Amino acid sequence: MRPSSVAAVQILKVTSPGSDKNSFASNQAEDLLAVEQPLEIRIVYGSGKERQQKNISVTMCTPGNDAELAVGFLFTEGIITRKEDILDCISPGDNIVIAELQPGISFDPKKIERHFYTSSSCGVCGKSSIDAVKNVFSKNGAKDNMMINASVFPKLPDTLRKKQEVFEHTGGLHASALFDLDGNLLLTREDVGRHNALDKLIGAALIAGNIPLDKHILLLSGRASFELIQKAAMAGIKIVCAVGAPSSLAVELAKECDMTLVGFLRDGRFNIYSGEQRINK
Repeated sequence: MRPSSVAAVQILKVTSPGSDKNSFASNQAEDLLAVEQPLEIRIVYGSGKERQQKNISVTMCTPGNDAELAVGFLFTEGIITRKEDILDCISPGDNIVIAELQPGISFDPKKIERHFYTSSSCGVCGKSSIDAVKNVFSKNGAKDNMMINASVFPKLPDTLRKKQEVFEHTGGLHASALFDLDGNLLLTREDVGRHNALDKLIGAALIAGNIPLDKHILLLSGRASFELIQKAAMAGIKIVCAVGAPSSLAVELAKECDMTLVGFLRDGRFNIYSGEQRINK
């Protein structure tokens, strides 16, 4: 059965020419696409007569796990620090999620320097400045003695790919996955937006009471951007792997947060950009 996050469209499929290089063959076919739609995240905050509702973000995302996305977003933005900070999280329809904060939870709307539209390709583009992201981050200064065999890492991407249900249909989604330190897959989430996939993953972990994720490996199906490292740091993640490249700012933040950052994890190879002391080579 096709998931609701997948849509079918009719296309004209063109194939390469045969011996006559000027003649292309074409035929009508059905193609499956990842659904992309706006999701408005609202919060209810304040106490007594001062209680009010505010729209804090609109993100383009893939339908599904909307409450997890909202909870993960609120946590990685520093609006909440634990699942108990939320009284309820409902979806009344019309692509809206409303998270009701506990009375007394301090929230200053001016601290969310985010435009009402966040593109699915880059969440940090909605920030007015990089400083607005850094101000949200609470550095976890705790030291650890984790050691992971290098042989664990090359197996992670194939393990994730086998669990990417919507990607299998469309080839058009990002994924975030949590593994234990032995490389066993624990949780995955997919979305057209790489930052949404991670917010869904962290939101699910927060709801389950599993934050901080300091004994886990995070795998990103694409590149490692600054915002993804920031979100991982908020969740206490110490080991981040990306199939693609990290940005310079992502490496800078990973070093600042004493995180192990692995990039270009593919075809049995990977690069270590920071935190190499945790990897037993």
